[in-house]
Amino acid sequence: MKKFSLILLSISMLFTIFAGNVEAKSHTKKQVIAHRGASGYAPEHTFASYDLSHNVMGADYIEVDLQMTKDGQLIAMHDETVDRTTNGTGAVKDLTLAEIKQLDAGSWFNDKNPELAKPSYVGQQVPTLDEILTRYGSNAKYYIETKSPDVYPGMEEELIRVLAEHGLMKTNKLKKGHVLIQSFSNESLVKMRQLNKKIQLVQLLDRNQVDTLTDAQLSELKQLVMGIGPNFRDLTADNTKRLKSYGFVVHPYTVNTEEDMRRMNSYGVDGVFTNYADVYKRIVNEK
Repeated sequence: MKKFSLILLSISMLFTIFAGNVEAKSHTKKQVIAHRGASGYAPEHTFASYDLSHNVMGADYIEVDLQMTKDGQLIAMHDETVDRTTNGTGAVKDLTLAEIKQLDAGSWFNDKNPELAKPSYVGQQVPTLDEILTRYGSNAKYYIETKSPDVYPGMEEELIRVLAEHGLMKTNKLKKGHVLIQSFSNESLVKMRQLNKKIQLVQLLDRNQVDTLTDAQLSELKQLVMGIGPNFRDLTADNTKRLKSYGFVVHPYTVNTEEDMRRMNSYGVDGVFTNYADVYKRIVNEK
């Protein structure tokens, strides 16, 4: 396998240059990745959700989806519009940070989940990446997705700048996996590699995509990314084993039932994205 990898490296010089020292990490413990925070219990991508997953549940990673405002600020939001998760309307790219900060990002959760509603969720704000990193610090671990990077020119450069400002681009932080960058956009990941050869990257896969990847494509991907993020519904014992044979870390999304969590673990995944970090952590810690 090592000889084969060396042959691939010599063929694909671009990835040889950019992939540098990035290697897949073999986790002895499965990683608990809090999908949009503790989003099964609190409004996603708010401090109410992040505080619960990080401070109370002790998830290994805080997952942050990035969008960029009209004035170039990176914010935590899954959608390209504010409509679903706030009381506002419109595309993020057409709104300034000041305008987005006026929105209520928590009341919708109370309305949708009356059994989980809390008064403290009313008036939750949309946080910026800078605010998130300030709140949890450089010792926390962040799983960051560049969402719709084609919509936001300069997103990758701004992400690197903010991470560096918080001390998260230091070699020791990157080596220990304090920052993982994921994207469905291969172009965005290539750009991240060009900006920093040591940052660890994960290729997200669309539904039904994992079994379409050829050996050549997987070999090429391995020169760029250390991990693969497939839809959990696409995983089997066999294709998980195939991905692992290339040295990929495998983090499927979004696994929310105990049955599915146990099934993913039986396949040999390295951790999962889940809205219920407390449940997966309990399963991981079982004797």
